[in-house]
Amino acid sequence: MGQDYYAVLELGRGATDADIKKALSRGPQLSPSTWSLRPLPLPPRSPAEKKGVYDKFGEEGLKGGIPLEFGTENSWTDGYVFHNNPYKVFKEFFGGDNPFAEFFAEDGSEPDMAFGGLRGRGVRKQDPPIERDLYLSLEDLFYGCTKKIKISRRVMNEDGQTTAIRDKILTIDVRPGWKQGTRVTFEKEGDQGPNIIPADITFIVQEKLHPRFKRADDNLIYVAAIPLGKALVGCTVDVKTLDGRLLNIPINDIVDPKYCKVVPGEGMPLCQDPARKGDLVIYFEIAFPKQLTPDKKKLLKNALLC
Repeated sequence: MGQDYYAVLELGRGATDADIKKALSRGPQLSPSTWSLRPLPLPPRSPAEKKGVYDKFGEEGLKGGIPLEFGTENSWTDGYVFHNNPYKVFKEFFGGDNPFAEFFAEDGSEPDMAFGGLRGRGVRKQDPPIERDLYLSLEDLFYGCTKKIKISRRVMNEDGQTTAIRDKILTIDVRPGWKQGTRVTFEKEGDQGPNIIPADITFIVQEKLHPRFKRADDNLIYVAAIPLGKALVGCTVDVKTLDGRLLNIPINDIVDPKYCKVVPGEGMPLCQDPARKGDLVIYFEIAFPKQLTPDKKKLLKNALLC
């Protein structure tokens, strides 16, 4: 029946998972001569099934796989062949020469274990996310566009141990109506390296300054400069839109410093429904005359103080 693993761990066959875990934690007290006496089976896909195979078929069952009578047409595994080199076995199965090195996490706590080995091959940590600003014009955000961004990152070579710098193109499909602060994340596109999970790369939308408009949520703000006379008697304001149209907007009200004119549906597309748009809001900068002739003062006095 081969080596009795229960005897090696000084346990009975009725041992629980907790008993086995506790016995394995004493592993570093075993001498290398003890390791060389017992081949180590492959880590189990299912701890309960693996333990059941050992209880029923012993070490030979672990080496040769589950026989036909166990309910499958082929062996569950191809079996494990021991080559009389326990150090090589430990390194291949546990990632190091010490078979008990991974029984404990870095903080001293014990990771999940099962009969025959650990559930995992150790903790791989992910680098913190990398954040970069993505500057877009209001036209980009009005129409939507595609931005291609070249990044340089370290990638693993075929040997799995060394890295090299490689360029990669990331494509961002900007949707109409995106707002400042919109985040676009490319998962695990950061530097690669042994025993690390590459960082995510996140691009954060920032709006470029525009020569005519300022954005306020889904609305566009426009400031029109008009002389005092037109502010009092009315005028027409011409506004060139982001899509190139020229709007002629009549102003029939008296324009005071707090007045604004709202033009519905001439703002930014709504992200959830680009067919709908916010408003165009026009504020006014009133230009007062620097001087008046006596005749003009008299006319204004008669007109405004009557």
